[in-house]
Order: sequence, then structure tokens, then C-alpha cells
Amino acid sequence: PLPPPSSRTMISFILMVNKQGQTRLSSYYEWLNMDERVALESEIIRKCLSRSELQCSFVEYRGFKVIYRRYASLFFIVGTKADVIAGGGAENNENELGLLEFIHTLVETMDKWAGSICELDIMYQLEQVHFLLDEMVMNGYVLDTNKSNILRPLDLIERESKKGDGVFR
Repeated sequence: PLPPPSSRTMISFILMVNKQGQTRLSSYYEWLNMDERVALESEIIRKCLSRSELQCSFVEYRGFKVIYRRYASLFFIVGTKADVIAGGGAENNENELGLLEFIHTLVETMDKWAGSICELDIMYQLEQVHFLLDEMVMNGYVLDTNKSNILRPLDLIERESKKGDGVFR
């Protein structure tokens, strides 16, 4: 029998972190208890922030392949793990450049939605950012990278909430 879908995910987690190392958004697609999450986040953030701009944007840490990219004052961090179906000791064959491109598409989509995305946009509109991310990634798999398709539901919700008798008042 196959392991549960949550243990076969492509992306294990996505983090958005400021330059001071404070997590502004975290989305996990693989179950980890809260203590493990906190420890993993702090260690990965410390590792990514301590690297210079001349170093590679890919890091392997505790069985995770971590891909990160800095945009202005924010770090976008994606973690993947080897496919559990392949068995113990299997190699993680995720395409690092593909995930780097995914991060870039995520940032471009957020820019299109909020103008020039910044830390405050994420902090004060966290629910919309999670919604946007959920339109792109489901259960650890990238679903859609078309900016118009991703932003259409957000635009509809925004338009409906501005109506006086809207559903989202």
C-alpha cells in the first residue's frame, strides 16, 4: 500500500522571512509537530540568512533540500524532501532551478496583486497571501503558475467585499 499523500509531497514547506529572521508566513505540506517546526525553521532561517549573496541558493539540511531567494528585505524559502515511495535513503530529485523559478513566479504574482510586495503587505493581508499561495500550491504540488488564473478569485472576493450587500461583508 502507498503511504498517505502527505508523506509523498513535492514541496514540504514554504517560508517567507524578513532580514532579521522573523517568519512572516509559513505553509507546511508535510506534518511536523510544533516543536519540530520551530526548531527546523530557526535552523534553516539561520543557515539561509548567514550565507553571502555569492553563495549558491541551494542548501541540504536534515534531509531537506532547501531553495531560497532574497527579494528586497524578504527571503522566500522552499523545502523539499526525497519521495517517501522511493524508500529510505532515496535521493531527492527535485529540480532546484524549477523551484527557484516557482519562487520568482510567486513573487511576480504577489507584485501584480499588491503593487510592489513588501513585508507589511504580508503582515497585514496574511489571509489573502495564504489564499494566493493556496491557488498556486495544493498539498505540496504546484498547481498553477498563470498569474491571471491565480489572481482572479482574489479579485472577485475583493470586488464582492466592496459591495454594500456582498457576501464577504
